Amino acid sequence: MQKVTVDEIQQNPLKYLNLVKAGESFIIIQADKEIAELKPIQSINKQLRPFGLCAGEFTVPDDFDAPLPQDILNAFEGG
Repeated sequence: MQKVTVDEIQQNPLKYLNLVKAGESFIIIQADKEIAELKPIQSINKQLRPFGLCAGEFTVPDDFDAPLPQDILNAFEGG
């Protein structure tokens, strides 16, 4: 892993971002101390779930958005 100073990165940040994009990693040095690591994100190749995966497994009742009965509201509100 290459070491690079903060000043070097500030002079040409796109150069280092492109190198990271290509797979390289860097240790960032400031005042002779290692302060950070710049490396590519390890992406997890998750496949998206197909649209409609649970189609037909449940139905939303017609009164889904109807107001709650007063006794349930009282239980929530402490009344």
